[in-house]
Amino acid sequence: MAVDVETLNQIELFNGLAQEMHLYIAERARQRTYRSEETIVHQDDPGETFYIVLIGTVKISSTLPDGNEVFLALLASGDTFGEMSMIDSGGRSADVVTQEETTLVSIDRRTFNHLMDNSPTFARNLMRILARRLRLANVRIQAHCTLDVYGLVARQILEFAELYGKEQANGDRVIPIRLTQGNMAELVGASRERVNQVMVAYRQKALISVDSRYHITVHKPAELRKRCQ
Repeated sequence: MAVDVETLNQIELFNGLAQEMHLYIAERARQRTYRSEETIVHQDDPGETFYIVLIGTVKISSTLPDGNEVFLALLASGDTFGEMSMIDSGGRSADVVTQEETTLVSIDRRTFNHLMDNSPTFARNLMRILARRLRLANVRIQAHCTLDVYGLVARQILEFAELYGKEQANGDRVIPIRLTQGNMAELVGASRERVNQVMVAYRQKALISVDSRYHITVHKPAELRKRCQ
């Protein structure tokens, strides 16, 4: 289905674009909802489409020559993927699979190139998003070199709370995306059993809580930050 201008106004990538550019995108972009565990992109496929996550969560992973899977990232509302293939015309560098029912906005190569060539604001927004992603990758690498599992889990929870969290009236922060212990284990590079021990300890200390949809609520961010030091 087509994308309305009101939806585009809510997407960071399109902040500050001229009205005519919003109309141009709305005429050409497409919005689609996918089922959970549906593959959107296959590694090494040609890349002709750029995606923005509107609602839901997608998992980014890569398959090694020996068949083992390497978990790379979990993306949620406002995040983008597929821009590398748009920029360098190479194949897809990873698989992308939905983790829950997910709505995506897609833009084809011709539209993407037009925006890059004719809207400096779009190009700057995209560069800012990619720079932020690179900074986060650097922080994650540093964390893996210096923190134990307790610190890694705390840091990952705080990162998601900062990126996607919704502040509540009582000051708590709810992360409105599905984060299972399996997801967390892949993110921090530890076993699910070890991550389960950490999550149980944090719940018992009332630092966090987890609802039936695997949405984490952060109650005591300062205490979690201490675990990251």
